[in-house]
Amino acid sequence: MVAGYLVLMTVLGVGLRLLRRSGSSPGRAAARNDARRAGAPASGGSHRGWAALARLAISTAVGGYILLAVVVVAYYYGVARVGGQFLQSAFTGTALLLGIATPVFAFTSWLVERARRRGSRS
Repeated sequence: MVAGYLVLMTVLGVGLRLLRRSGSSPGRAAARNDARRAGAPASGGSHRGWAALARLAISTAVGGYILLAVVVVAYYYGVARVGGQFLQSAFTGTALLLGIATPVFAFTSWLVERARRRGSRS
């Protein structure tokens, strides 16, 4: 469990460092989002739309899958050697969950956006 925690904290720390290095901050991101809602053009050439959402969702899903794989392998070899098909089941089960959740997320995002646009028209 400690190894999984350390891996997670390391990944989050690297992400925070990359966020700070790129010059973005949560305050700036909130200001950009407020400006977008107000109709102002996005600064810094940031990407918008469904393609950007798809890229973000896929990169998040793949990154999460890789992180989970590292934690599962570390658990298997470091803590408990569970018998049988544990590793195979962990990888295929997670891939199946990812294959189900990603399209459901995309469909739900589309429904929410559609409802938001219909609400703004009336």
